[in-house]
Amino acid sequence: VDRAYLRSARGALKIARTLVALATLICFLASRAHEAYAALAGMETVITVLFLLLYLLRLDARMRCLFWPLADIFNSVIAALFLLVVCLFAIIIRTNKGTLAGGVLGLILLVLCLADAALLCKKISLDKARGRSAPAK
Repeated sequence: VDRAYLRSARGALKIARTLVALATLICFLASRAHEAYAALAGMETVITVLFLLLYLLRLDARMRCLFWPLADIFNSVIAALFLLVVCLFAIIIRTNKGTLAGGVLGLILLVLCLADAALLCKKISLDKARGRSAPAK
């Protein structure tokens, strides 16, 4: 278990994303909003927890078949696009206060997704060179 990851900015951001996505899901479920709203919030919660566990258990270092930070960036950007559309609909339609609260929390989650993608892009660009292009020692 990588305890340093939990104390890092990336780890704290993943935890915050998970908690806000869970709160968004609870708001949408409690307000009996359209199923698409709850499905998006639920999927975002599950995917974020899986990425959190991947980095926490250092599975990204063991499973080298995929460049995990790039997959995480892709997930964050796609989630942000979906959240923008769905949460704006939830805020505009606002059938009740729960749907409105879920939409606002979803927009906060959108900002967290974009911040996570920016941190990951910074990490990728600042890491050392990999593979054959790495300088010889």
